[in-house]
Amino acid sequence: MSASNLEMFHKRAAAAEEEIVFLKEQIELLRQNIADKVSQESTMDKDEVIKLQQENIKLKHRIAILKRTIEAQRAKVSSDSTSLSVVSQDSDVISINNTLCDIFREAIHLAYPDISDPPVIVTTSNNLKFGDYQCNSAMPLAQHLSSSGIKVIPRNVANNIISKLEESFLVDKYEIAGPGFINIYLKRDFGQYTLNSWLKKGDVPPPCVQRKRVIVDFSSPNIAKEMHVGHLRSTIIGDSISRLLEYLGHDVLRINHIGDWGTQFGMLIAHLQDKFPNYSTVAPPIQDLQAFYKESKTRFDTDENFKKRAYECVVKLQALEPEITKAWQMICDVSRQEFQKLYTRLDIKIIERGESFYQKHMELVVKKLESKNMLEEDNGRKIMWGEKRDSGIPLTIVKSDGGFTYDTSDMAALKQRIEDERADWASILIYVTDAGQSLHFQMLESCGRRAGILKSNHRMDHVGFGVVLGEDKKKFKTRSGDTVKLIELLDEGLKRALQKLKEKERDKVLSEEELKMAQESVAYGCIKYADLVHNRNHEYIFSFDKMLEDKGNTAVYLLYALTRIRSIARMANVTQDELRKHAHDTLVSLEHEKEWKLAKVLLKFPDVLLNISQDMYLHQLCEFCYEISCAFTEFYDKCYCVEKNQAGEIVKVNMGRLLLTEATAIVMGKCFALLGLKPVTRM
Repeated sequence: MSASNLEMFHKRAAAAEEEIVFLKEQIELLRQNIADKVSQESTMDKDEVIKLQQENIKLKHRIAILKRTIEAQRAKVSSDSTSLSVVSQDSDVISINNTLCDIFREAIHLAYPDISDPPVIVTTSNNLKFGDYQCNSAMPLAQHLSSSGIKVIPRNVANNIISKLEESFLVDKYEIAGPGFINIYLKRDFGQYTLNSWLKKGDVPPPCVQRKRVIVDFSSPNIAKEMHVGHLRSTIIGDSISRLLEYLGHDVLRINHIGDWGTQFGMLIAHLQDKFPNYSTVAPPIQDLQAFYKESKTRFDTDENFKKRAYECVVKLQALEPEITKAWQMICDVSRQEFQKLYTRLDIKIIERGESFYQKHMELVVKKLESKNMLEEDNGRKIMWGEKRDSGIPLTIVKSDGGFTYDTSDMAALKQRIEDERADWASILIYVTDAGQSLHFQMLESCGRRAGILKSNHRMDHVGFGVVLGEDKKKFKTRSGDTVKLIELLDEGLKRALQKLKEKERDKVLSEEELKMAQESVAYGCIKYADLVHNRNHEYIFSFDKMLEDKGNTAVYLLYALTRIRSIARMANVTQDELRKHAHDTLVSLEHEKEWKLAKVLLKFPDVLLNISQDMYLHQLCEFCYEISCAFTEFYDKCYCVEKNQAGEIVKVNMGRLLLTEATAIVMGKCFALLGLKPVTRM
């Protein structure tokens, strides 16, 4: 960091610390004011006290924000990280886990100042007996001290840490359990303030992160071949990752690296010339490109004269001869139209950067690598090793006949994305492909770093995934053994979703338009969710019967759940706009055990997103949706939101609980948007 930037940091830190002192004084005045109001019970204005309490929480929240901002700036001084984690908290959405880590990091530093980089371990508690969160740092700290010759039991270490903890706007109390676990209990007024702030906005603002340029490479079908089930996972996972990172505020470029170049286009063009000789003036009927491709491939494999002509067409295409280029463009356009139909149905937004786009960049990257003496001769080829020689399989940059390869294309794309797509500043490059390509991307990253294309401020991730299996636990294929076409899969999903809705007699209560919307919501939602709910590293069995189950962690169950939650306010004749207004003067009800349990689940939302932004495992978001649904069911079974008399007339609306249902719907709705699911008002 430069001297001027360092000076600016110190000025900002000093200003923030001055504001902290001022805010603490304001909190003390507010606390006294509240005490006075409470003592004057006969004249106390309840609404005024609530407002003072909210202001008190808000000021404490602001202090936490300032402290975290100072800590983030200090981290920035010492490190130029490519992490996607939180750097500030200047919003109503805070990471509970990160905040607790900061609290305990400071206390551990005060308790044991001689230990550098101490272990700070904060986890969510799965048992209410052990608090809402736990700090498990005492045991490893005791081991560290013992190895240094200081004998101490973990429980005493935990006591020492607790003695250094300051009062927090977040924490109600701490308790030591067992050998030295520190149980952490959250404050309900923190939960009320946070949920009410979300309700006022009608949305959950994202946690603040350091904004980065992120390039996500996904889907990547081949021209003249239909998209099949093998493209399903890359498309769905890549889209959801892009949605999440965009929501967090990153500058995301979604790239479709399609296969639109190579030898196969020679045979396609030669076949086009023979079958439709007037193609340049009359558009040929080649909508079924799959059949057209098979015909040309058969001729290529059996007819030597045709094969010779196909190679000649490749040479002419590479030379950009107008007539040949027009034929190539025509074939590509037909494919693009078919791809787009699928992307539209699945609500996928993506920008094409095909292999042809990188042709001019390949020569440049080869020259760069040759000028650095990074290419080696190997039986006529030119190969490149990564940073560790003889580790893995080298990239083939130039073939023995002088042609380029997929490796060359990937190196050229890497260079172009860093230099031309504005990814030269602290960027992330994400490749979403099957796990079988992991070694290739490891070598690509290693070669990219050795060549100086990827620098220390660039992070490159290969998001790999397992294959889709049929119910016979073999690679998913049709009964005839062919690859399952994606469009046929979607059509089958629509058919089965409609059957499911009719089984529930939804066609008798929904309009034709509502039924169609529900059908598409269920069909496409269940296909996407069934893919995302599994750990992406694992294979999974594709089963419409399981996808369409209305119990358990499925899209159908969750879509129904959100629709039911939304209907509660309608049943009470309260609109969403009215709920937002009530959120300004009514606190979310968190007195009952089940209300507080649901609220604590909702408050984990920022941490779930931040975890996924680091490891790209989207099944965590699906599990979170199901956890919300289960907690809501427990709450709704025990806590009446709307009470009716025997005549079915509403006699009481518990607005605090109704606000909690709306907060639940807001968070679930945001989760669905990130997963690419489209809930409907009526199902």
